[in-house]
Formats: sequence, structure tokens, C-alpha cells
Amino acid sequence: MTLQQEIVGNAMQMAVVNLHPGQTVYCEAGKFLFKTTNVTMETRLGGPNGGGQQQGGGGGGMGGMLRQAMGTAMQVGQRMLAGESLAFQYFTSQGGEGTVGFAGVLPGEMRALELNGTRAWFAEKDAFVAAESTVEFGIAFAGGRTGMSGGEGFILEKFTGHGTVIIAGAGNFIDLNPADFGGRIEVDTGCVVAFEEGIQYGVQRVGGLNRQGLMNAVFGGEGLSLATLEGNGRVILQSLTIESLANALKKAQGGDKQGPTGGLFSTHAG
Repeated sequence: MTLQQEIVGNAMQMAVVNLHPGQTVYCEAGKFLFKTTNVTMETRLGGPNGGGQQQGGGGGGMGGMLRQAMGTAMQVGQRMLAGESLAFQYFTSQGGEGTVGFAGVLPGEMRALELNGTRAWFAEKDAFVAAESTVEFGIAFAGGRTGMSGGEGFILEKFTGHGTVIIAGAGNFIDLNPADFGGRIEVDTGCVVAFEEGIQYGVQRVGGLNRQGLMNAVFGGEGLSLATLEGNGRVILQSLTIESLANALKKAQGGDKQGPTGGLFSTHAG
């Protein structure tokens, strides 16, 4: 059953979801806005792909309960490592159609992605807002070398299954396909919002270990690394990075930490 939703607003968008009787949507804790009175709310540690919503095939008795508990513990452990919320909130319409509202945490856009079971979607952490209960939420790791040099790109959210997932980012979105630009694009690591499975994500040094490479790293505002996206598939980028927003707020408060060099020598909260 397709999730009926509408994304409204401009500078700070929100998603208004209409639920059919018995239909369930879940969100990351802290991204719920409002609901009608016939929509129940339940907070669980487990996601829809494991503990907390085990459906059939899980086995009964102590063995089934133990597997469910271990599944929940693994999910919670992954989310803790990723810095994500420990719990999900589930909303189910009872006795008729219901309405629920969700939003992200930064001024910017939202996007509804439709999964058909053939391709997963990956998103930067904190991009997830809400999804149908038929969409599975997981944590993916970009790999040792990429992660160590990539910062934001090390830990990714992964969405699989069938149905609608709603994500949010900062600023405005632009949709690109690397195949339309010679098969590869390079972007600021903080600008990547989400991309389809099949896109190869990596991180590369900004320039070589020469004068121009050092100038890029120290004064260019990008630090030492750029994200690379290769292949044929959808990529969603955002126009505002969390670091640039944090630096702008610090500057407005008279506590600019970026200084004249930016880039490698800039400091930010966290």
C-alpha cells in the first residue's frame, strides 16, 4: 500500500502523511510534529527489520525471544556507534484514516524516495525522517580507508525493502546522475544527502602533496578531502553543509572559529 504523503513548506519543510486504517509509519525519535487522535504512538528500540517488530518465522519460545533480543541489541549498538537516535516511534491509524506530521532538524528540503525492492538507498546520517513499516532501516559503513579520510561519509544510513522513505537535508536539493557528467562527480563531503545503490562512493585527497594541493587544503575551505560519486544512478546533494551553518552561527555570535585560513585549520563544534 503506497504511503500517501505531501511535503509542504519552503525554507523549513515538513511531511504530512495520511495513513489508511491499520497502516504504520515510523520515524526517528525527535522528528515527530503532530498527529490526529486516532493515530497511536509507540516507542520501540527495534527497527522494522528486527527486534521490536518480529513478524513470523522468528520461532517461538525462549529461542525466538533470545534471537529477537539479540537482533534488537545489535540494531541499538549500530545506531549508538553511528550517533543515531536509539529508538524509533511507530504511528498506526486506528478506526479510520489518520494524519501524522514529521520534519527534519535543519532548515532545508525534504524528499520522498520510493523503494521497489531492487535498489537500496544510502543517506548521510541524520537524513532519515520517516518511512513505511515495510522499509528496513540499517547502518552501513563506507570502509576503513574511505571512513578514516572521509569524515561525514564514514557512516551511512541504508534503506531497503518496499515503500516510501522520507529524508531531509539542509538548504536546497539538486538531483544529479554522475553518468551525465562523464561518470564521476566530486563534491564537498558535507554536501552528499543520499544516493542509489550502484553508485560507488569514495573519498580522495584535494590535490597532490605539492604547493597547489596544500593551498587547496589550507585556504580552500574543503580541508584535505572531497567525496567522489561514480556510476549510473540518482544522487541528491544539498546546498548547505552543517559545518558551514555552524561557522556562520559562530561568526554571528562573535565567536568565529574559522579564521582567515578556513579549510584545514577551521574548527567546529563536535
